[in-house]
Amino acid sequence: MATPTAPRRIWLTGATSGIGEALAKRLLQDGHRVALTARRRDALEALAAPFENALVVPADLTDRASVSEAGARIEAVFGGLDLALLNAGTCEYLDARHFDVDLIERVLATNLHGTLYAIDAALPLLRRARHGTQRPQLAAVSSASAYFPLPRAEAYGASKAAISYFLASLRLDLAAEGIDVSVIHPGFVRTPLTERNDFPMPMRVEVDTAVEAILRGLEKRVLDIHFPRRFTLLVKLAGILPPALRHRLGRLLTRNTAEEGRP
Repeated sequence: MATPTAPRRIWLTGATSGIGEALAKRLLQDGHRVALTARRRDALEALAAPFENALVVPADLTDRASVSEAGARIEAVFGGLDLALLNAGTCEYLDARHFDVDLIERVLATNLHGTLYAIDAALPLLRRARHGTQRPQLAAVSSASAYFPLPRAEAYGASKAAISYFLASLRLDLAAEGIDVSVIHPGFVRTPLTERNDFPMPMRVEVDTAVEAILRGLEKRVLDIHFPRRFTLLVKLAGILPPALRHRLGRLLTRNTAEEGRP
């Protein structure tokens, strides 16, 4: 992201691993004032140590009070926000033969409720960003899985699809206030989270490629930031097929999973 005349005040969640950690380093190196949020204070402090423009704001995003306290801390130091970049998320896969509501609730708590709590805390601060020509901006990380249902992704995909719909709808209502909203739909990115996957990940990209795509999209105020485009465009196309064809394609993926012996 090109650094504007005045550094932006940014809140980044999920800042200590994967895409979030790489985004944090890049934004701080570019001179922005960045409030870094994750659960572990020690990891945040280690990340922030080389930078005078970093603000350590630990929080448990599944705890509404904790997120509210984080927002108050950012308000006290920054006074407002120019960009809320909500990146925190997790992934667990469901085995429908052993339906696990606790697993589903864990994923929804982090991915969906955590994002909603952060939006609740961020919006009042974004409304105070009226300076210069920069419009305040809200962005959250969804997933290419929101475009097309995948086997075992009931919890993860549902949480990401909910984020995509919620932000697309919220964008309509915030337009009158001059707040831009972007949704980020990554394909497979090489991170500690995806290293746990036990299936092929076509067209997987490195984290630096993901960071470039996200920052470029945010700079251009793109509504739907998706990458790598060869992969995400194919998934989008699959998502608009007639329901029967989508089902047949999904069943092929399910059979491939079973044949490889994965749970």
